[in-house]
Amino acid sequence: MSSCLDAARPETAPAGTSRFRPAIHFSARDTWLNDPNGLVFYGGLYHLFFQNNPYGNVWGNMSWGHATSHDLLHWTQHPVAIACDETEDIFSGSVVVDHGNTSGFGTADAPALVAIYTSAYKSASEHSGTQAQSLAYSTDAGMTWRKYDGNPVLTRNSANFRDPKVFRYQGDQGACWVMVAVEAQHQKVVFYRSEDLKSWHFLSDFGPANADGGEWECPDLFPLAVDGDPDHIKWVLIVNINPGAVAGGSGGQYFVGHFDGDRFIPDPDSLVAPAGVTSIHDPKTRSAALQQCLWLDWGRDCYASVSFSDAPDNRRIIIGWMNNWDYANELPTAPWRSSMTLAREVRLTAVNGSARLIQQPVLAGLCAGEELTPVKDHMGADSFELRDSALRLPEAVPGSAQIIEAEILPGSAERLELRLFGSSDRSKGTVLSYNTTTAQLILDRSQSGNTRFHEKFSSAESAPLVLEDGVLKLLIVVDHCSVEAFAQDGRTVMTDLIFPETESPENSLSAVGGSATVLRLAVSTLT
Repeated sequence: MSSCLDAARPETAPAGTSRFRPAIHFSARDTWLNDPNGLVFYGGLYHLFFQNNPYGNVWGNMSWGHATSHDLLHWTQHPVAIACDETEDIFSGSVVVDHGNTSGFGTADAPALVAIYTSAYKSASEHSGTQAQSLAYSTDAGMTWRKYDGNPVLTRNSANFRDPKVFRYQGDQGACWVMVAVEAQHQKVVFYRSEDLKSWHFLSDFGPANADGGEWECPDLFPLAVDGDPDHIKWVLIVNINPGAVAGGSGGQYFVGHFDGDRFIPDPDSLVAPAGVTSIHDPKTRSAALQQCLWLDWGRDCYASVSFSDAPDNRRIIIGWMNNWDYANELPTAPWRSSMTLAREVRLTAVNGSARLIQQPVLAGLCAGEELTPVKDHMGADSFELRDSALRLPEAVPGSAQIIEAEILPGSAERLELRLFGSSDRSKGTVLSYNTTTAQLILDRSQSGNTRFHEKFSSAESAPLVLEDGVLKLLIVVDHCSVEAFAQDGRTVMTDLIFPETESPENSLSAVGGSATVLRLAVSTLT
C-alpha cells in the first residue's frame, strides 16, 4: 500500500461516468469511500464519518472522511476528520457523545464527541502488524479531531481485532460503556466494558454462528421494542460478513436475542438449526442453509451497516456501504467511487411468533421533528387490471431519484415484472419480479447496462417472500446507479448497483402469463 502522503488524487472524470452520481445517496466528492463510521446525531446534524482514501479512488490510505446532513438525504462533505499517518491507518469504528464527561475530554456543559476507531498499525509503529482500538476526540461539534496520547486503549495483540461499536448501557449496576468489536477471522464478536472509554475489561464473546464462511466485520448491538411494546424489548446484533453472504461476497446478517450487560444470548429461532450449521460449509447445501439465516439485505450491494448514536426520538437508523468487495475497486465511475445506501429506520415486528427486523427508507427529514418531503408526484392510480402488455411508467428525471410504490394482487399471473431503465424492445433493463409459483422476489441486473467491468457483477438475486392477504407490497427507490427494493413494508429488502445505458430510459410494469389487479400505484421523484 502506498503511504498516506505519496498518492495523487484523480481530478477528472472520464466522459459519461458523471451521470451515475447518485442524487440522494452520499458519495465522496472525488475519492474512494467504504464503510460508514461514527454515525452520530449532534448539534442538529447527522454526522456521517466514513472510510476514505483522501488521495485516490481505490482502497488505501484509510482515513475517516466526514459529511453532515439535516435530513439524511442531502449531504455536505467536510475535510478529512481523522487522517492516517506513517504509523497507522484509521479503520472503522464509532462515535459517542460523552454526556457525562467520563473521559475528561470535554466538560459537563460541553461534552466531547469521542471516536473509538481501529488503529491498523504499520511497520513504523511499535505495534506493527496488529489492530487495536484507539480514541480521538472533538470539542467543536465534530469539525476537528485530536488523537488521544494514550492510544491504543485496547489491544489483544491480534492482526484482525477491529470495528468497535460503542454505546451507553444502563444496567442493574449503573451505567457504563459497552464495546462490541470482532475478531474477524475467528468469526467472533467480542464484548468489553469501560467506565471512562480509556480502560476496558473483557466481558464475553459470541460466535461463530449462522453465516460464518468469511470474515466477520462491523458489528452493532441495540435494543428495540417488538411492535412498539416497551414491555417487550429484544436486542439486535448485526454482524457483517465478507465473503459468504447469501447473494455472494459481502453482506449483513443479524441475530435477535437478549443482552444482560455481559453476554448476548440469541433467541433459538435466530439460529440456523444445528444440521444447517454443519452443512453451511458444504457447497451442495450451503445455499439452502444461508437462506435460513437472517439477512439485512438480500441483494449484492449492502454491507457494513451500522446505526446512529443519539438519533432523535430514540429512532434506530442505519446506513450501509452500497458496494461489494467482489468488485468494489472496479466500479465504472470516476473520480468518485462508491456510495452509501439510503438511511433506513429499523424496527422489530413479530412474524409467526418470532421477532424480525423491518426496514423503511428515510425519505423525509427527521431533524427537530420536522418532516421535509421534497417529493413531486408524477403518477397515481388505484384499482385497475394489468395484463400481459407492459404499462409504461414515467421515466426518471435527471438529477432526481424515483420512488415507485405498488400494491398488487397477483391474480392468475405467473410473474409480476417491473422493468427499470429498459429498452423499448424489452431486451435490456433491470428487472424486479415476483414469481407466484416459487414465492420468490428476484432482482436481475444481468441486462442492466454496463456489467462487463467485472466477471462477478452480472447477477440475479432472489429472496423468499410471503404475501400478506395475497397482496404484494413494494416500495422501490431508483437512483442513477442503484435500486433499493423494500417489500412487504420492509420485511424483505434487496439492494443492487446498476450502470444503465443512456439509450435505455423506459420503466414499465407488467403481469406475465395472466392478469393481476393493481390496487395502488404511485410514481414520484425526490431531488
